[in-house]
Amino acid sequence: MVFSLLAVVLDNTILNVAIKTIADPVHGLGATQGELEWAMNSYTLVFAGLLFTFGVLGDRFGRKRMLLIGMVLFGLASLASAYSQDPMQLIIARSLMGIGGAAIMPATLAIISNVFPINERGKAIGIWAAGVGIAVAIGPITGGLLLEHFWWGSVFLINVPIVLLAIVLIGTLVPDSKDPNKTALDPIGVLLSIAGLVSLVYGIVRITELGTAADATVIVPSLIGLAILAAFVWYESRTDHPAFDVREFRNAGFSTAIASVGLVFFSAMGVMFFMAFYWQIVRGFSPLQSGALVLPFAVAQLAFSPQSARAVQRFGARAVSTAAMLMIAAALACYAFISADTPLWILLVLAFVQGAAMASVMPTATTSIMNALPREKAGVGSSMSNVVRQVGGTLGIAVLGAALSASYRGAMEDKVAGLPPEAAHAVTESIAGAAAVTERMGAQGAALMSVANDAFVVGIRWAAVGSAAVALLGAFVVGRWMPAKGAERAPVRATPVADEGAEKESAVV
Repeated sequence: MVFSLLAVVLDNTILNVAIKTIADPVHGLGATQGELEWAMNSYTLVFAGLLFTFGVLGDRFGRKRMLLIGMVLFGLASLASAYSQDPMQLIIARSLMGIGGAAIMPATLAIISNVFPINERGKAIGIWAAGVGIAVAIGPITGGLLLEHFWWGSVFLINVPIVLLAIVLIGTLVPDSKDPNKTALDPIGVLLSIAGLVSLVYGIVRITELGTAADATVIVPSLIGLAILAAFVWYESRTDHPAFDVREFRNAGFSTAIASVGLVFFSAMGVMFFMAFYWQIVRGFSPLQSGALVLPFAVAQLAFSPQSARAVQRFGARAVSTAAMLMIAAALACYAFISADTPLWILLVLAFVQGAAMASVMPTATTSIMNALPREKAGVGSSMSNVVRQVGGTLGIAVLGAALSASYRGAMEDKVAGLPPEAAHAVTESIAGAAAVTERMGAQGAALMSVANDAFVVGIRWAAVGSAAVALLGAFVVGRWMPAKGAERAPVRATPVADEGAEKESAVV
C-alpha cells in the first residue's frame, strides 16, 4: 500500500520541480502560465471530484479491484503525459491521471483498515503516512536528476516502472475486501458529490489563477458547489441506502479528526508551495538543490509517522494532536521573519519541526477517522479523509496565494515605470514573470529583480501569518473536541474481511 501511494504522491512532487522546464519553448512544450495552471488543476479537479465516488465503488465491488484499475489507468496516463506533443494533450493526460489517482488513494487506506486489527491499525496507518514522507524526499531530487540528464517527459515516465511493480505486488500480496452487505447503490448521492466537489474545487483553483477571490468566476462556482454539497448532505440523511451515513458527523472524534485534516493541509500546503519559488528564484538554487532542501521535512515524516500510534496510546489523541498543531503553528509563524538571505540552517530546522508535527497529527487524525466507521465502509471513510485533505490543501494554496499576490503586486506596481506594458504586467503579476523579464535586462534587471525578491518575501510573511492563525484554530478545535485518552469510540459495526480467502490472508498477515 505504501508503494501504491508512492506513485501518486511522487508524481505531484516531481511535477512542481518540472513546471519551469515544461514552460520552456525550446526544452519543453512552451506552455503559457494559464496552460501550466491547467496542467496541474485538471488533475486536482478530477482527483478531488472522484475520490468519494471511488471510495463507494471500492466498498461495493472490491477495493483490490479498484486499486488495480487505478494503477493501470495511472500508468497509461503517465505514459501519455510523457509523450504529449502540446500543452492541451498534457492537460488531458493529467486529467486521466487524476482518475487513476482517485481510484488508488481511498483503496490503499481502506485495505489497510481491513487487513490490520484495530490494535495494530494505528501503527500501520502511521507507516502508510510515512509513505508521503518518502515521496516528498525522493520526488524533488528525482525530478531534478531527471531534468538534468533527460527530457521533461521523463518526470512522468518514471511512474511507469513503479506502477508495473506495484501491480505485481498488489496481485500477489493484497487480499480483497468489500462491503458484505449488498445494499442498493446510491447514484443520486454519488452524482451530487461529484458535481459539488468539482464545482467547489474549480472555484478555489480560480482564486490561484486570478490572485483574488473577488471575481464572479470564483464566487459563482464556489457557491454552486457548496449548495450542491448541502443538497448531498440533505439527501444522504433521508435515503435508506446512503453512500455515506452523514449521521457519523455526530461523533465528535470523527468530525474533529476530519476538521483537523483540512486545517493542517490548509495551513501547511500554502507556505510549502510558495517556498519552492523562494528556493529556485529568490535564492537561485537549481531544481536538484531545491529538492535536497526538502529532505529535513521528509526525514521527519519518515521518523515520526510510524511512532505516532505509540504516542497516542500513551498520551491520547487529544494531547498528541493539540501539541502537534501548536508546533505547526509555531513553525509557520517563524516564516514571518524570513528574508532573502536567511541562513539555510534556520529554514531547514523549521522544515524538520513542521514535518515532525505533521507526522504526529496526520496519522492520529486518519486513524480516528477510520476507527469511527465500520470496516465495511472503510473506502468511504478513506475517501472522506482524502477529499478534505485535497480541498484543504487546494484552498490553502489559493487563499494564501491570493494574499501573497496582493502583497507582491502592491509592492511592485510603482517599480515598473519605463517598462513596456507587457513586461510591466509580467513583472507585477508574479515572481516567475519578474525572473523571466529581468534576466534579459542586464544591470537594470538585476536591480529590479532584487526589489521583486524582497516584495515576494514580504508576501510569504503575510501568507505565513495566515497559515499560523489557521494552525492555531486547528489546535483549538482538537483541544476542545477531540476525545481525551480512553474516551475514543470504537467502531460500532465492525465486520470481518468480506470473503473467506481474504480472511485467511488477513490472518496470515
